[in-house]
Amino acid sequence: MDEKYKFIDFLGLRFNVANCISALVAALLVFILVYALSRKITMRPGKAQNVLEWMIDFTNGIVKSAFPGDTGRRFNLYAFVLFLFIFVSNQLGLMFEIKVGGFTYLKSATSNPYVTMAFALTSLLLAHFYSVKKFGLGNYLKNFSRPVALLTPVNLLEEFTNFLTLSLRLYGNIFAGEVLLALIGSVAKSFGLISFVVALPFEMIWQGFSVFIGAIQAYVFTTLSMVYISRKMTKE
Repeated sequence: MDEKYKFIDFLGLRFNVANCISALVAALLVFILVYALSRKITMRPGKAQNVLEWMIDFTNGIVKSAFPGDTGRRFNLYAFVLFLFIFVSNQLGLMFEIKVGGFTYLKSATSNPYVTMAFALTSLLLAHFYSVKKFGLGNYLKNFSRPVALLTPVNLLEEFTNFLTLSLRLYGNIFAGEVLLALIGSVAKSFGLISFVVALPFEMIWQGFSVFIGAIQAYVFTTLSMVYISRKMTKE
């Protein structure tokens, strides 16, 4: 899938305009959704409040499954925001893809590896920060040599592989879905009405499957983030 992007240089850093716009749009959609569902919070919840409470219970369940007891309650909000933001970002490119002058300006932010790496890095930095906060720097460093010092290189390598697998799994699934949708769309336009009629059911089926994959990947990313944080806050 051949795409062109605009870049902006600021303070020696280069920013992809499509990534910035797509992430901002996803964040705005999440804000609007949560705001709309939480406008009328009462003791007798209506449909909107029930939906919001279901989403909160769902992400709280992810946290509770990763942490023993109530030790993970501080991460409930992080898991809630992380799941919603990634879910909306995954679906954005399926509904909208804006190109102007041959340049892409709006798509799924998670179809870019730099964005998913930023998500993964945030989760892993939180894991290490709270590990140092709980055990102190000395015991935090000793945890890399557990259960035996011989495994220290393996434990260090695991930190790098966790970062790669967490980020690239999300990127690969979303990017592949968009590529296949673009290919089906190009086939639909290739031979006029006949190819359009033939390709239309495949486009609809894959669109629905991509929505499912986007939801699953948001769940997997949030779950693994909580698991990694939990592991860093417990001794082997």
